[in-house]
Amino acid sequence: MHLSLDREGCVRARFACDPAQSRGREFPIEQSLARGPRSAFQRDRDRVVHSIAFRRLRHKTQVFVAPDGDHYRVRLTHSLEVAQIGRVIARALGLDEDLTEALCLAHDIGHPPFGHAGEEALDNSLTKFGGFDHNAHCLRVLMRLESPYCEHEGLNLSWEMLEGLAKHNGPVGMVPWALAKLDAAYPLELTQWGSLESQVAALADDIAYDNHDIDDGLRAGFLELDELLTLDFVAEQWRAIERKFPGAPQERRLRELVRSQIGLMVNDLIGETAVRAKDMTSAAEVRAAGKATAAFSPDMAENERQLKSFMYAKLYHHPQQLQTAERARSVTAELYAAYAQDPGLMDAGWQANLPSEEPKRSRHIADFIAGMTDRYAIAAHAKIYGRTPEGLRNV
Repeated sequence: MHLSLDREGCVRARFACDPAQSRGREFPIEQSLARGPRSAFQRDRDRVVHSIAFRRLRHKTQVFVAPDGDHYRVRLTHSLEVAQIGRVIARALGLDEDLTEALCLAHDIGHPPFGHAGEEALDNSLTKFGGFDHNAHCLRVLMRLESPYCEHEGLNLSWEMLEGLAKHNGPVGMVPWALAKLDAAYPLELTQWGSLESQVAALADDIAYDNHDIDDGLRAGFLELDELLTLDFVAEQWRAIERKFPGAPQERRLRELVRSQIGLMVNDLIGETAVRAKDMTSAAEVRAAGKATAAFSPDMAENERQLKSFMYAKLYHHPQQLQTAERARSVTAELYAAYAQDPGLMDAGWQANLPSEEPKRSRHIADFIAGMTDRYAIAAHAKIYGRTPEGLRNV
C-alpha cells in the first residue's frame, strides 16, 4: 500500500479520503465559528453523535422489538459495535478513521420503529407517493429533518460523508424519491462506487450483525448451538475453542466463538482489500474502479453467505419473529392510517408544519412515524386506539 503521513501526523493511504481535500458541504461553514481543532470528518462524527436522531436509536429494534432484557442489542449498541469494527479495519488499511466511524455510527439513523417490519408498513402506506426506503430516509434525516442550526437545514455534513451513506452498498440503481430530491440539490455521484471508507463501513455492518445476532439469538433461545455447528467454518472455530478452553463455562466459550468469528472476518477483509487496493493512488480511483474494492476473499464470502442464509432461516424468519413482525407492521400501518385521517393526532409541531398538498402531506406523516422509537410508537398506538398492542415483545 502507498502510505504517507498527513498534516495531523496520521498514517494515511493514498487511496484514503483526506479531510484537508474534502469537497466541502452543501452550506458553507463560517470557519470563525468552528468549535475546537477538528478535521472535517471529526466534525461530521461529532454532529452525528450529538443528534437527536442518533439518541433515538437507543429504543429502536435491532433483532427483537422493545426487548425487556437489558442485555439485548438495539440499533444504538449495534451502531457502536459497527463503529468499533470499522475503525480497526480503517486503521489497518490507512483509511480515515473518523470518516469510517462517522459512517458506521450514522448508517441506521433512517430506520423507523420496529426495524424492517416498520419500513415495509411505511413503504406500503406510501405506495402512491413513492414508497419509503430507510437508506434514503437516513439522508433525508441528516440533510433536512434534523435541523439544530440557525443557518441551514440538516446537519450539513461533508460531501464525503453523504456520498458514503448514499452509496455504502454500491452505486445506486433505482433511486428512491427522497434520495433523488437530495441528489438534485447536492449531487452525490450516485452511479459511482463510494469511498473505501464507505465500503468498509458497509462490511463492518455485516460483520457486526452476522455475529452479534448469533449472540442475541442464542441468549433468547431462538438459536441452538447444535444447529449453528452444522456450518463447517463455525464448527471448526468451536472445536478450536473447546481444545483451548476445555474447562471454561459454556457461556464464556460461546462469547469466545463470536469474538473469534469477528476476528477471522476482519482479518480476511483487511487482507483481501489490501491486495485489491495496492496499486490505487487516490480515492478517485476507488470511486471509478467499477467494482467493489473492499471485500472478503472468495472463501470467506461464501462462508458469510452461508451464515446469512442460516440466520434468516433460523432467527430472522423464526415463526415467533415473523408473528412479531406482522404485529409491528399492523401497528405502523394503523398509526399511518390514523394520522392520515386526523392529522390533529400528531404532535403540535408536526401538525403546524403539515403540507396541504400531496405527496408532501403523506410523506410528512411518514417522516413523523419514522422518527418514533419502538416504545413511542407503541404508546402512540395505545393512545389512539385505546389498547396496548399485544405480542410485540418476545424476549
